[in-house]
Amino acid sequence: MGDIAKGVLGGGWALLVGWILPTALNLAVFTFAVAPSLRRPTVLNRLWPTSGGPTALLLLVAAILLGLVLNALQTPLYRFLEGYALWPAAAYERGCRRQLTRQQKTADRLADPALTSPIRRALLREKLSRYPVSDKQITPTRLGNAIRRFEEYGYDRYRLDTQLLWNELTSVVPESTSKQVVTARTNVDFFVALLYGHAVVAITAFASLSASRADRLVLIFAGIYLITLTPVWYHAAVAATDEWAAAVRALVNLGRRPLADGLGLAFPKSLEDERRMWQLVTRMSNRPYAPAANSAFQPYRIDPPQPSGEPPPSVS
Repeated sequence: MGDIAKGVLGGGWALLVGWILPTALNLAVFTFAVAPSLRRPTVLNRLWPTSGGPTALLLLVAAILLGLVLNALQTPLYRFLEGYALWPAAAYERGCRRQLTRQQKTADRLADPALTSPIRRALLREKLSRYPVSDKQITPTRLGNAIRRFEEYGYDRYRLDTQLLWNELTSVVPESTSKQVVTARTNVDFFVALLYGHAVVAITAFASLSASRADRLVLIFAGIYLITLTPVWYHAAVAATDEWAAAVRALVNLGRRPLADGLGLAFPKSLEDERRMWQLVTRMSNRPYAPAANSAFQPYRIDPPQPSGEPPPSVS
């Protein structure tokens, strides 16, 4: 039992809280507010339990299965909200311009000498920090910018492409550091799953108004209520990326030296040399091998240990 609990609180905790729990909440709203107005097929009537206990068990199983499906689809779900997938080119460009304008307005308000409230200034700094450092990295959505800011952190500071070397980096950092990243992302996953589920249930509620058994008052109220909450969950997801960004920042700052050791590279003393080294590692990882890379890497290689009692080889 202890091993089971440890497993749930470990890797399974992110799946449970991030995807299965919000799916269960959305499924419960659908079951009590929308499903009574729908006419179930004959086959489903035969399989649907008549008592409360089996019904609850069936809903639990459905929530787990749907949560697993959403977890598997998390990349396209995020990409749409970030503005990368299914966005027409015109909408993408217009969204990027809008985000740049919002960023500039926030910076102008923060630079206004008439703004003397330290609390308001802190809130503006927090809002401004959710944008990437480079304007070229701006995306058409607030969630996309909030995520992009820490995706580019390693490359902007150290030329360490964390997107490309993510698996290597998470393999060498302390376990507590990698767990912080997973835990912080779970909070964002929760609101993203809740957002998508609310949108689907709301659309289903409005589409069910034409059903013969429809309880129109309940369906209209449920649809409007869920649609109203959808932007709330979006704002909550954007705010939750702050902790995710802090965890990724710690991962990069603490994992650079262990990553260099794991790759057999001597950690440079100067920041400029370090940036050059990570740039070479990035090129080596995403480009075909070129013989010139051997000489470029030579200053950063760690000499292999010599067997005891034997002198080092002559360089003459």
